[in-house]
Amino acid sequence: MGIFTRFRDIVSSNLNAMLERAEDPEKLLKLMIREMEDTLVELKASCAGVMADVKKTQRRLDELAFRKSAWEEKAGLAVRRGRDDLAREALLQKRMHSERQKELRQNRDNLSLLVDQYQDDIRELEDRLKSARDKQRLLIQRHVHARNKMDAQHEIRRADSAEVMVKFEEFEKRIDRMESEADLINIGRPNSLKEELDKLTVDEEIEAELQALKRPADGENQRV
Repeated sequence: MGIFTRFRDIVSSNLNAMLERAEDPEKLLKLMIREMEDTLVELKASCAGVMADVKKTQRRLDELAFRKSAWEEKAGLAVRRGRDDLAREALLQKRMHSERQKELRQNRDNLSLLVDQYQDDIRELEDRLKSARDKQRLLIQRHVHARNKMDAQHEIRRADSAEVMVKFEEFEKRIDRMESEADLINIGRPNSLKEELDKLTVDEEIEAELQALKRPADGENQRV
């Protein structure tokens, strides 16, 4: 397949439509980008070759212009020396160089047009390649987001599963049992020192209130 045919196939393709129909859009886009990159390299290489031909043709034209001028001077010299025969030969050479110049100018102009076409195609393909790379980055981001979302949903479903709920219930029962066992350990144990002291304080307060109640009664008994 020629380079221009490949280029036209690429730029005329509907990238979005192709991606929508593809079973694996990310893989297809990767292949298309590689094809664009290869085609772009070939276009640039071909353009560089034609540009070199333009310069080579221009150098040949400059050389012909110099020789044409030299034959024109020789014809003038022959005329001044009375050698019309030599002047005719010199003018003939000048005409041959002039005709060759005309051919080379046409060739140079055609090559210049081809360079312009190459450069337009290169810019267009670079734009398409940039668009494809942007789509590739977007697809990768969407793929990563979708994968993370799928993993999160999987974890949610797993957390909601009966198996997980049973494990939570077993863990809760185990904690309840441990708390009950801790309460049983304290049953029947003698009161701590602090509890005994607190009890003595309460007993003294009650005893003081009791004595206060007795004092008025004792006074009445003494008066009787």
